[in-house]
Amino acid sequence: MFRRSAPHRHGTLALAGVTLAGLLTAATPALAAQDRASDPVNAAFAEAADAYQVPRDLLVAVGYGETRLNDHDGAPSHARGYGVMHLVDNPGHRTLDAAAEATGLDAAELRTDTAANIEGGAAVLRAYADALGLTAPDRADLDAWYPVVARYGGAEQDATARLYADTVYELLADGLSAVVGGEETVTVDPTTVAPERGEYAGADIGALSEDYPPALWAPAHSANFATGRTEAIDTVVIHVTQGSYAGSIAWFQNPDAQVSAHYTIRSSDGEVTQSVRDRDTAWHARSGNPYSIGIEHEGWVDEPSWFTDAMYRSSAALTRHLADKHGIPLDRQHIVGHVEVPGNDHTDPGPHWDWDYYMELVGGDPGDPGEPGPPALDFPAYDTLRDGSTGAQVTALQYLLNQNGQNAGTVDGQFGPSTAAAVRGFQTAKGLDADGVVGPRTWTALLSAGATTTVREGSSGEAVSRLQRALTAALGRTVDVDGQFGPNTGAAVKEYQADRGLDADGVVGPATWGALQSGR
Repeated sequence: MFRRSAPHRHGTLALAGVTLAGLLTAATPALAAQDRASDPVNAAFAEAADAYQVPRDLLVAVGYGETRLNDHDGAPSHARGYGVMHLVDNPGHRTLDAAAEATGLDAAELRTDTAANIEGGAAVLRAYADALGLTAPDRADLDAWYPVVARYGGAEQDATARLYADTVYELLADGLSAVVGGEETVTVDPTTVAPERGEYAGADIGALSEDYPPALWAPAHSANFATGRTEAIDTVVIHVTQGSYAGSIAWFQNPDAQVSAHYTIRSSDGEVTQSVRDRDTAWHARSGNPYSIGIEHEGWVDEPSWFTDAMYRSSAALTRHLADKHGIPLDRQHIVGHVEVPGNDHTDPGPHWDWDYYMELVGGDPGDPGEPGPPALDFPAYDTLRDGSTGAQVTALQYLLNQNGQNAGTVDGQFGPSTAAAVRGFQTAKGLDADGVVGPRTWTALLSAGATTTVREGSSGEAVSRLQRALTAALGRTVDVDGQFGPNTGAAVKEYQADRGLDADGVVGPATWGALQSGR
């Protein structure tokens, strides 16, 4: 989305004691001639670069390194970064606020409007340049901007800041081309660079020798993982970062993140960085954390272009190493996606991840990869789903339909014709209105399906978990799913029984199970 062509509204930005006000001029007439209608992103980069005296190619390379110039319809990254320039709003890094102050633009506009977002990124880069004392001749020198770029990434550690800035300068050296909006192409021609690293010259990420020698080592903050393990390692979990490689590593170093992964893999060349030791518990998959190792892959689940052959091969080599080291079976019960770990609500690695190819590279049998574990089934509420719905709850729906004899097709989180047909088949079998829409009654019947073992207060196990999920759907309020039939579950059972005209004794026997499994 692009905002109207309007005069820049420059505000005031103070960074490190430097004030940016009354300093910037409007775009030149030559830039005004750029065709905003047919080339809006190129025009936005040209105008922002001219107004804030930031090299245009540097501005593009920073954005491409963060997002490949995709605004993701205003959705935030894992680190709460927005737009093609990844303006960030998290406790440790607030370039979105800085951009709003510098430009006078509203934060909502900076988040969702591409031209505004690019202007905001340029304003922040210029403010950092002023804070670092870059003069007008310095600003004309691409190599002098290296420390500015390093700061823009928001890394807590100098070594990670260098990793971030090096990526941008590699893009400048190699050149880049990105198709945006389906038809416009933004390019940067290759150029010779000799970045002036300054304070970052001695900040280097050394090779890791303890766990996986080919990897770099950039430790996560101690607030973002637990020392040691409570269970043996028997699973590898495949993730997608929903953000950039260096940005994700930097986020793991932010004590406010409360997340981490053991390894992160770069899209362009398969470079690997380790952030948490194998022997420690990274926080990446909720219930799966104690027994798994998490591997993040740079990119976004809805953009298959991030999943390069270099990334697949590098990741597979790492997974094979981990399997050999920890005795992990090479099958899809033990090499799983984040979406397949019970108790999670994420969808990664998503429908574009090529599991057959990956398992072939790992060394498993692609013709007989085994069945993955069940996806996340536990949610605080169950949404109404229909054709066109996507996400973790659709994945759960598809899994349950397949488990109950209906062919929903591939469990991919996409509610299409196959899923709709399976829903109608299940509804018909249960005597429900066969409209293909999954509301409370269909959810209740699906979630409760299974053995009708009598359970009561003090019971535990899989049947209790099924009961708790079904009650959440039936009552329209959260019943915690922990597999333990305690007083809260008992109260929910009695509420359900009373509402359905059953004997409200808190005991779930054939009558109560029958009501649940018929979607009452």
